[in-house]
Amino acid sequence: MINISFNQAYETVVNNIPPLPDETVSVENCMGRATSQDIISLIDSPSADVSLKDGYALISEEIEKASPESPVVLDLIGSQFAGTQDPNTLKVTRGKAVKITSGAVIPSGVDGVLANEFAVESNNRIKALATVGNNILKKGTDTTKGEVVVPKHTTLMPTQIGLIAAAGHSQVRVYKKPLVTIIATGDEIVAVGKPVGEGKIAASNIATLAAWCAYFNIESHTIVVSDSTKAITQAIKENIAASDCIITSGGAWRSERDFVVKVFDEIGWKRMFYRVKIGPGKAVAFGLLDGKPIFCLPGGPPSNQMAFLQLALPGLRCLGGHKENTLPVIAAVLEKEVSGQKEWTQLEMGLFRRNDNSLIFTPKKLPSRLQSLSSAEGIITIPEGIETIPANSRVDVQVLAHPSSVFNKK
Repeated sequence: MINISFNQAYETVVNNIPPLPDETVSVENCMGRATSQDIISLIDSPSADVSLKDGYALISEEIEKASPESPVVLDLIGSQFAGTQDPNTLKVTRGKAVKITSGAVIPSGVDGVLANEFAVESNNRIKALATVGNNILKKGTDTTKGEVVVPKHTTLMPTQIGLIAAAGHSQVRVYKKPLVTIIATGDEIVAVGKPVGEGKIAASNIATLAAWCAYFNIESHTIVVSDSTKAITQAIKENIAASDCIITSGGAWRSERDFVVKVFDEIGWKRMFYRVKIGPGKAVAFGLLDGKPIFCLPGGPPSNQMAFLQLALPGLRCLGGHKENTLPVIAAVLEKEVSGQKEWTQLEMGLFRRNDNSLIFTPKKLPSRLQSLSSAEGIITIPEGIETIPANSRVDVQVLAHPSSVFNKK
């Protein structure tokens, strides 16, 4: 298909890329990975009722009228420490209390824990100076044996990893991380780190794409090849077997030196689309070779990055089994009117700022393409056929910047 809509292109990508096989990794090493199955708790956590406070375990009814002016005196019959004593060795009856630490199992007969700061201890007795909050964490409050604690296709964050560990797991099944080969084409392109002579440019596109891959927990390696069908063909054939995806940068438009799509056609890929009604980023192609996704991106930096973020990145996220396969989105107020196009989806980069309690988004173009890309904090989408979005409209903005830099704007 040629010149399909952005929405058609997006749906084509996400509907034709299944996740990779899964693997078992340790809980400590699964950050950012997507779960390949529901994670079910193996245990109750906590395994018994435990104290939430350092204080005194007692019968709460006995101190329901306690105050500094009218303290209630109870006898201490022992101490209970976290993880060290059988709670059945101590039984609390009326007029008695047990000194207890946070995390310790609640002794028999107890229905409340009085925090240290509301009691005075002396000579194996306490004076309760206040009524008691419950301060007891019930058995199975965090996880109950047999319940789903993390659903399939969840992108794991540190707090969820802690929950998985609490549920009794030391390992977890997650989808494999994609390995992507990024190939830059062009006689003028110089690999990063090599001298840049007159008329040459550093391979900034593939450095940017590799950085985005790393940001989203995707492994990649980069190659620079000349503008020749032989070099491009060789690079593809040498890397397709070991790669889960190939992304090319440059050589995707209509000039006599744009060979990439032609090479894939000759190799025999299944071309899904070529050229999308999106700006910037029209000269993007997608297909499958040996069942593996291939993205051919344009060479201009704005088009290159936009085509990657809007189409290739969602595909890579699908490969990794992630349910959320796009950039994070936040609502903001548009500072000024923006213009769209009848014939394609327009994408505008810009900056965030705060005004009173509102988050403001300002579309902005800078003189240098790379400066514009490097300073951009978000992207708004102006759908095909929408000619203007008025100032002060609420819009959804894809977030490029680190979330802290957005939410802490002044």
